[in-house]
Amino acid sequence: MEFVSEISGWGGSFFGYVIPFLFVLTIVVFFHELGHFAVARWAGVTVETFSIGFGREIFGWIDAKGTRWKVSWIPLGGYVKFLGDDNAASMPSRRDGTSEKDLAPGNFHNKNVWQRMAVVAAGPVANFILAIVIFASLFVVLGETVAEPMVDEVRAESAAERAGFQAGDRVLEIDGTYIDSFGDMQRLVMSSAGQNLNIVVERDGAALTLSATPETQEITDRFGNVHQIGLLGIGRNADSQAVRHVRYDPLTALGMGVGETWFIISQTFSYLGSMIAGQADTTQLGGPLRIAQVSGQVATIGFSALIHLAAVLSVSIGLINLFPVPMLDGGHLLFYSYEAARGKPLGEEVQEYGFRIGLALVMMLMIFATWNDLVHLRVFEFLSTLLS
Repeated sequence: MEFVSEISGWGGSFFGYVIPFLFVLTIVVFFHELGHFAVARWAGVTVETFSIGFGREIFGWIDAKGTRWKVSWIPLGGYVKFLGDDNAASMPSRRDGTSEKDLAPGNFHNKNVWQRMAVVAAGPVANFILAIVIFASLFVVLGETVAEPMVDEVRAESAAERAGFQAGDRVLEIDGTYIDSFGDMQRLVMSSAGQNLNIVVERDGAALTLSATPETQEITDRFGNVHQIGLLGIGRNADSQAVRHVRYDPLTALGMGVGETWFIISQTFSYLGSMIAGQADTTQLGGPLRIAQVSGQVATIGFSALIHLAAVLSVSIGLINLFPVPMLDGGHLLFYSYEAARGKPLGEEVQEYGFRIGLALVMMLMIFATWNDLVHLRVFEFLSTLLS
């Protein structure tokens, strides 16, 4: 009976993760591909296919301009295919260039390099715009609870005490970033474990710069997930009169949406830099399984939390696609930048080898992230229980 219980529990969790995951991923992928599609249409490129998912088609239709819109069986991404593409990665056709399709004005590879760059860049840009709109909408509709960045308590033997913090200090800046609320301070500190921070505080009407290094501490969230975060050891009274709930006008919210998007981008680069330097925990790097788990967990909090996750994921996908790796949008932009600078494209053989290397890098990253996911989700422990 214990075996049956484990199977049913795992199965229930599986479906509870998959549906929110597909909801979030479909939104993000659709807008990414819509960016490519919209700018391609503007540039006069013939779009042959707009697909959500890969593999065999489930259903689809053809629009008035001949584009095949379809949903496919493998829902882990999507693509738009242009006239002249050899495949969904927009590699040029290997035909001799004399066929009717090769000479057609709607052929993607017949467009000038700036038009091609605009089409490629439009996908990630659409992801950033989607994230900004979602964040801004949440600030307008739901608002946020804001606490003044005051220090009410300094815990004994903490990083804050060693740095010289005192109760009554008001935090003004952290490493040049203006701090508007206690939440702003928390986010920066939590993502800066082990990193020295220059923190400007106001004390008795004067500005004072303190140097502090947040301590690394493992915490367990409400869903049982373990995270490593940075802690200073500063406390804020929850019943303080300086805590308020604020809703914002659309223009202010739009600016805050841009700020949220930039914060995610900057923290991603900070994490990657720390990971390359060997200072970050690489097990925190997750793939589709981890995203599916988080999607299911966030969905239990509420729809607004799930939409917020979609915004975060949209920023991440947009940023990753801009990395200068062949097979990704950033790799295409790298090749086109070379063409714009030299006045001629890279040789076909060089591009082909570049795409092969890019595919290998993407596959290695996916394997590494999936391995982390399997360990994090304790799949190996589950399998060993079944076999024992």
